[in-house]
Amino acid sequence: MNNLFQLDGPLMQFINKAVYCAYLNILWFICCIPVVTIGASTTALFYVTLKMAKNEEGNVTREFFHSFRENLKHGTKVWLILLCLGTILGVDGYVLYHMRFENIFWTLCTAFFFVAVIAYAIVLMYIFPLMARFENTTWAMLKNALFLGIRFLFCTVIMAVIYFAMLLFIVRFFTPAILFGEGLCALLCSHFLSNILLLCQEKSEEHAKAGQIYTQGHMYFPNDLPSASDFSGSSNRKNGKSFGRRV
Repeated sequence: MNNLFQLDGPLMQFINKAVYCAYLNILWFICCIPVVTIGASTTALFYVTLKMAKNEEGNVTREFFHSFRENLKHGTKVWLILLCLGTILGVDGYVLYHMRFENIFWTLCTAFFFVAVIAYAIVLMYIFPLMARFENTTWAMLKNALFLGIRFLFCTVIMAVIYFAMLLFIVRFFTPAILFGEGLCALLCSHFLSNILLLCQEKSEEHAKAGQIYTQGHMYFPNDLPSASDFSGSSNRKNGKSFGRRV
């Protein structure tokens, strides 16, 4: 019982994580106010929460703004692309909803629209954590985000449920929970993502040793990445340092 209330005990660790989530959520929201900086702000958030998931966080404020400055240009570019694509999908959805033609063309367009929305949501969930840990071209980031989301489909579904549950809880049951909002969602998702990204790093290094082209900090996805069931419990394969360029 005494261990429960010690500074390194489970209760105090839980309280610390909860406070960090609220604090990071506030930092994330403030840095998102210009709108165009949402990409860099979300990348910085995941940079910290991915470390928190492995208990490697230091000064969260310094780490957040370090990543924010480092990813400001690239994160803004990626976010503006995603914002444009999201706007196009929104307009398409509005048009399809009001057309409602009972013919094969409308059915095919609607089916294609839903596939595009799912692909967009997958990229949106994965691309900022990838940017927090790897350096790559914009097109490669978009492609890798979609590839990971499809390859680790079970984790993708869990992450989607986390975001949906948080939104539903805030809107329908307890609005003050917005204080934790994105910070808590990012931390919960990071517990799954940290292992996935670690496996990607290890596979990239294995292929580098086998003669494949690999540049430090750049992610390469081989075709033989393990399935979602293979990464559970693998978070201790590397200790101390985070992988890739973003240390």
